[in-house]
Amino acid sequence: MNEVSIRTEYIKLDTFLKLANCISTGGSAKMLIAEGMIKVNGESEERRGRKLYPGDTVDVDGEGSFKVVSEG
Repeated sequence: MNEVSIRTEYIKLDTFLKLANCISTGGSAKMLIAEGMIKVNGESEERRGRKLYPGDTVDVDGEGSFKVVSEG
């Protein structure tokens, strides 16, 4: 599982996907999410603005698993 560090209290799912290098644009995030290719903490997620906090895990079909960690 890859760890992705954030400096803030939380990060939105679409921004997280860019930070994790899974996508290059917000439109790509919308498409991945709409196609059911994203799971947060083991459950399918359909909201681009879903807030992710340290400890959350994100599974992206074809890209792998990522864990949100605090940078500080």
